[in-house]
Amino acid sequence: MEGFDRMEAVARLLASLHGRAIPPDTRLTRQQLARARRMLQTIDGYRAGATQQEIAEVILRIGKLTRDEWQAASARHVVAGLLGDARAMISGGYRKLLRHRRRS
Repeated sequence: MEGFDRMEAVARLLASLHGRAIPPDTRLTRQQLARARRMLQTIDGYRAGATQQEIAEVILRIGKLTRDEWQAASARHVVAGLLGDARAMISGGYRKLLRHRRRS
């Protein structure tokens, strides 16, 4: 089944190279793309030395929180999840991310 995904990618590449309309990429939903973007932003911030709270303030647009508020904040768990998923994607999970979901 991966062959079909690759053929679609080649078709998009060829269309781009020849100045034609690029067929839509249907592998990821809009929500999956948004989450992937946030995962990359999160890992970039973390690798640049930002704390998880600072990352949450920027990416999730939350205001400054006290230490106790941060410990109880759902945003803390969101950032931890984004970091974990970003690490998994970097260590090879991106291959799975770019495949079409197939029915079993």
